[in-house]
Amino acid sequence: MDIGAFLGLEHLTWGMLILVVLAAFGAGWIDAVVGGGGLLQLPALLLIPGITPVQALATNKLGSVFGTATSSVTYYRRVKPDIRTALPMAAIALAGSIGGAAVATVLPAAAFKPIIVVALLAVVLFTAFRPQMGAATRLRFSGHRHHVMAGAAGLGIGFYDGMIGPGTGTFLVITLVALLGYDFLQASAKAKIVNFATNAGALILFIPHGSVLWLLGLLLGVANFAGSYLGSRMAISRGTGFIRIIFLLVVVALIGKLGLDVWNENLAPLLSGR
Repeated sequence: MDIGAFLGLEHLTWGMLILVVLAAFGAGWIDAVVGGGGLLQLPALLLIPGITPVQALATNKLGSVFGTATSSVTYYRRVKPDIRTALPMAAIALAGSIGGAAVATVLPAAAFKPIIVVALLAVVLFTAFRPQMGAATRLRFSGHRHHVMAGAAGLGIGFYDGMIGPGTGTFLVITLVALLGYDFLQASAKAKIVNFATNAGALILFIPHGSVLWLLGLLLGVANFAGSYLGSRMAISRGTGFIRIIFLLVVVALIGKLGLDVWNENLAPLLSGR
């Protein structure tokens, strides 16, 4: 069978499809533990000959929805996160994601990437030199103020996900840990619910434009489902220390990826012009 013709991508080979599906499985595992699976899944999609960037983004979101839905349910059943915080935060993040996607149509993401790289460097140093951070839940706000801060964080990170995307789950985890005071396990559980909403928000814009490659996206969804189920169970069984280590590794990878983007999009052309 000509797999490329079947999936609507003329130059897609079986070897490339297997690579993309394996990347989706790994992305589901990473997303379930600490977020940041898009660092693996999206670049794999962009390697497919003939796929457009918007098709890759939209199809990536479809596959990711399956993974974040799976890990959300698994964490909820086993960790019992406080949905009084998670659900309102998710609803606000969904609105932020739609707004970010709309802004992305008129303002290039490259303008924000240098700021994000600096912010991530601060995050990794802050986390590395404060080993007790996220070891136990010590909420920094109470009552109405707690929900206001969670909503503001959801809005900002949802906006980021709609406009740029990579590392959204990672930003959610560090915000829930450093700003609100949750441990890494509780933060990961809530982050999955919010990340599901931001993925859904982006799809709300992508689907009417016909950008989603449905058959490929559903295959990615199955792989994401499997990876997310395995990753969430592993994170729950191994606890906050394990999640903290994976978090640091993913943030370093994210800094490298976005830093390379900044170099290629801004600094390299400037230097070559000289």
